[in-house]
Amino acid sequence: MEEIGTVKSTQGMFAKVSVPRKSVCEGCTAGTCTPDEQAMEIEAINKARAKAGQRVRVVVKTYTYLKGSILVYGIPALALIAGAILGKEVFSSYFKDTDPDIISAIFGFGAFVLAFLGIKIWSIFAEKKTESKPVIEEILE
Repeated sequence: MEEIGTVKSTQGMFAKVSVPRKSVCEGCTAGTCTPDEQAMEIEAINKARAKAGQRVRVVVKTYTYLKGSILVYGIPALALIAGAILGKEVFSSYFKDTDPDIISAIFGFGAFVLAFLGIKIWSIFAEKKTESKPVIEEILE
């Protein structure tokens, strides 16, 4: 995935790049961007050694993008289903006075929330790794 943007500032081996906002950005929880009215600010590795004010091409690795999509959408969906099945098939026998469907819903949504909390905690640690960050590949003239 490639984006064209303008370098706003640099600090060491990183640069903040402003890129036009797209509809794809609406549901993203990667934490590498800061939303604005018309643009997103991305922290990227400054491989091209760009300076503030220069237009650049920023590349986000496909692997990183797909991994983020699976984390944000896939894991919570699986947790919801697994929690619901476990709630109905396993834990409903412990709560004989309660409807098994209610137990299923409680465990399903509980697992769903726990999955999101786990992803949030993981993203805090993953944010520090440079292999998951976008890279400024070249300076455009």
